[in-house]
Amino acid sequence: MARLIHATARLIREGAKRWRAMRLYRRRLGAGERFRRLYGESPLQLLLLLASFALCAYAGIRLLSGDWLLILIWFVGAAVLHDLVLVPLYSLGDRGAEAALRSGREPSGRDARGEHGPGVNHLRVPAFLSLLLLLVYWPLVLRASRPYEDATRLSIDVFLGRWLLITAALFVVSAVWLVARLYTDRRRARAE
Repeated sequence: MARLIHATARLIREGAKRWRAMRLYRRRLGAGERFRRLYGESPLQLLLLLASFALCAYAGIRLLSGDWLLILIWFVGAAVLHDLVLVPLYSLGDRGAEAALRSGREPSGRDARGEHGPGVNHLRVPAFLSLLLLLVYWPLVLRASRPYEDATRLSIDVFLGRWLLITAALFVVSAVWLVARLYTDRRRARAE
């Protein structure tokens, strides 16, 4: 029994020493450093995050001041359409691109370092940017926006061709970048 009491007393003394050391350590840290250790980032990051939440709340209140039920239905429908239709299509296209570019790699499509083949991201980025442009300008690209034409007196017939040219340019720039990257990688490998 005496051993148990001595062991417990020793643990309490060690805990008290650690607690005093932590208090002393915390006193030596500045307020900013203590905040960073507690929160994980600087106070400025938290301030910017709170400001962006306030801006989103303001925009949401302004947006929902009208016909909020239709906006809510549209928002939920867009989320469901994205999650149930578009994400599987993105994933299928990405897997197809990885399989097409897999030549000589492990079955997972990754090289020895665990990275995707060099061409996958050179397809992903221009495809993403092209689809983002299509998402933003789809009424103009598909010639479905007569109010735009009436308001600006500009023809909407040019948007499909311009979108296709921008898409082609994105893929050409990405392909040139890939070729330059592969060339420099091979030169570096030969030099070693």
